[in-house]
Order: sequence, then C-alpha cells, then structure tokens
Amino acid sequence: MSLFALFYMFCAYLLGSISSAILFCRLAGLPDPRTTGSHNPGATNVLRIGGRWAALAVLIFDILKGMLPVWAGYYLGLTQFQLGMVALAACLGHIFPIFFKFKGGKGVATAFGAIAPIGWGVDLWMLGTWLAVFLLTGYSSLSAVIAAITIPFYVWWYKPEFTFPVALVCCLLVYRHHDNIQRLWRGQEDKVWDKFKKKL
Repeated sequence: MSLFALFYMFCAYLLGSISSAILFCRLAGLPDPRTTGSHNPGATNVLRIGGRWAALAVLIFDILKGMLPVWAGYYLGLTQFQLGMVALAACLGHIFPIFFKFKGGKGVATAFGAIAPIGWGVDLWMLGTWLAVFLLTGYSSLSAVIAAITIPFYVWWYKPEFTFPVALVCCLLVYRHHDNIQRLWRGQEDKVWDKFKKKL
C-alpha cells in the first residue's frame, strides 16, 4: 500500500474524529451527549436532548464525514481495497476519536455515508432496512444492527468487490451495539419516541 494511501486513511480518521454531536451541543448550549440520555454522542441521543433540528445537523455532518473522503478517493485513484480502508478509517475515527479521548459514537451515520458512494441501489436498501425496522419496533439500535447485518449482502449484489471491506465496517457497527443488544435481549432497551415524547 502506498504512503499516500496510508496518509489519506489517516486524514479520513482525523475527519471522522470530529464529533459533531459534542460540538453542536456545546454551540447550542445543550448538555454534553456523553453524560446525558444514552451517553452516546450521536444523532439519536441529540434528538432526545436537543430536538430534531440539532439532531438533523449532527446526522448530516456525520454522514458527510464518512462520504466525502471515500468519494474523493475515487477521483484520487485509490484502489477498491484502499477505498474500503478509508471508509473503515472514517468510522474508526467516529467511534474512537483522537480529539475526545477515544470515546465516540456508534458510527451508524458515518458508516452510511462511507458506504453510500458504492451506489444508489445500496443506499436505498440500507435506508429502507433501517426505516422498516425502526417504524416497526421504535428501536434505533435494533434498526442499526439489522441494517449492519444485511448491508454486506446488498453490497455483494451490486458491487461484490467491496463486500469484504464493507463487511469489516458492519462487524464494527454490530460490536459497538453489544450493550444495546444485551438490553434488547433483556427487554430493557428504550424506544426513541418514548423518551422524545417525555421531553415534549
């Protein structure tokens, strides 16, 4: 692997390490998402503590910090494997941010953005799976886990050459939700809309 590719992956990691949830909450005078709600610095928790507009801003930023380095990598001539590693680096930055003591979010939105440049077909299946599970159950965590498990199959159908790196990203997402999976199993996981309604 070339030095440029390694440097580019490191840059993707640094971009991923910028926690929009923490920064937007500071700017808006909201509680620190790491110590409030689910204690996860991500869009879902910001929705709970700051409302839909703050959550939307966090969601868009987190998607873009995964999408932009992968998209730019296409035009810089990176190989398919290198692009997959760039996607993984951006997700690792979000989950283990160097700027915030390596304590970050779950990486769902960043992974969605990083995988998005593969093709619109994959994007629609990813989003459709997440929305279907969420609307049926109300659990954001379960939606993310089911989507992560199924995404490699969608990628294999559309762009099989990206299946392995995407599967690595998805394994990381499932791992980051291990606490949520245990709470779901015990029936202790909170539904997003229940907490949001209490806030209203």
